Amino acid sequence: MEDELQIAMADLDEEKTLMLVEERIQAGYTSMEIIESCRLGVEIVGEKYSDSHYYLSDLIMSEEILKGVMRVLEPYIPVNSSEKGQTIVMGTIEGDIHDLGKNIIIYLLRSSGFQVHDLGVDVKPEQFIQAVSETKATILGISVLISFCVGSIKNVVDLLVDAGLRDKVKVVIGGYPVNRQVKEFTGADFYANDVTEALKIYREILNIE
Repeated sequence: MEDELQIAMADLDEEKTLMLVEERIQAGYTSMEIIESCRLGVEIVGEKYSDSHYYLSDLIMSEEILKGVMRVLEPYIPVNSSEKGQTIVMGTIEGDIHDLGKNIIIYLLRSSGFQVHDLGVDVKPEQFIQAVSETKATILGISVLISFCVGSIKNVVDLLVDAGLRDKVKVVIGGYPVNRQVKEFTGADFYANDVTEALKIYREILNIE
């Protein structure tokens, strides 16, 4: 069955997207279910951009629509105050400027009570190490969308070892190209391909600790 919300998002129909979000809230959909439909729509926008059917301005438009969706959903995202005090450093790896997925998960993590330090995009391995050292973060989240940037994630993990920080921080990688093989290659602890799985992983890490 076609997902109307996903299609509206993919078509960059802001008015219809927000209307459908409101309808789904009233119908009892969870915020995560709504976000996932929108995320899949944004993936289609990215595919259309790759196929030259959409332009850079369309990518930017999709992010603006998604920000609007998150503003609508904010009151419906439960906050777990018991998780406050846990510090996470996040950023998109060097050579990659994609941040849509990263921004969604950061928003959800902060809403869940995590303290998140966002380093932005195109972050050099050394910057990740400096941030972990300065913030005493227990979790490091690294986002990647471009496959050839995966090698830089391994550099981050290697630098954590050199700095004596590896056993003090869990490394979570996320993005389209990541899988079990990429996790093993980079030395990361966890990987996720979607926002729902990523959020589950962060919460599981808290239970581990």
